[in-house]
Amino acid sequence: MKIVVVLSGGLDSTVLLADLHHKGHDLLALSVNYGQRHRLELAAAESIAKDYRVPWHLAHLGTARELLGGSSQTSDDVPVPHGHYTDETMKQTVVPNRNMILLALAGALAISRKADAIAYAAHAGDHAIYPDCRPAFTEALAPVFVLADWRPITLLTPFIAWLKADIVRRGGQLAVPFERTYSCYEGEAEHCGACGTCVERQEAFALAGLPDPTTYRLAHA
Repeated sequence: MKIVVVLSGGLDSTVLLADLHHKGHDLLALSVNYGQRHRLELAAAESIAKDYRVPWHLAHLGTARELLGGSSQTSDDVPVPHGHYTDETMKQTVVPNRNMILLALAGALAISRKADAIAYAAHAGDHAIYPDCRPAFTEALAPVFVLADWRPITLLTPFIAWLKADIVRRGGQLAVPFERTYSCYEGEAEHCGACGTCVERQEAFALAGLPDPTTYRLAHA
């Protein structure tokens, strides 16, 4: 199967790429610059795609940043909240309609390259805060891709019921280069260790019983 993978450069999407690659699928990787604070993830995505010998495409939507305001990831005046993903403050990290935009671009690439499916790494740990990572969202969107072209496109979300620790375990089985992935919402060269995605990352490795190769400025207690 030919699949377009939405590859952010973070842990989840990298394990997704590795899993689909291991299963022998013909892959294309798509990353999107939408003006996010943590743009270092894009360099990680390019490097990871190259490592897996998967063609990598970068869509530039930097000018869309002003349309995606109100999020700590697209507005400089909104601070990045620290804490756990389930905290109410984590809603400040929600980028308006982000996954709809990313998946629409992935769908366009899939149609133009005659791919059979698109895949993204939404998982159960995201459900508390991110509406566009929930099963109801993907179930509603999947039929749209069937109708978007004369050739139906399948929307794949293999991690939708997985916890992040499950994803880390799968990545360990696949020898994923976790140290090359980038997740921090602060957007600095070194992971902060305090933002929601850093906290979740540390907890996932601990729950999976695997060593976390990430260097953090602060260690989550």
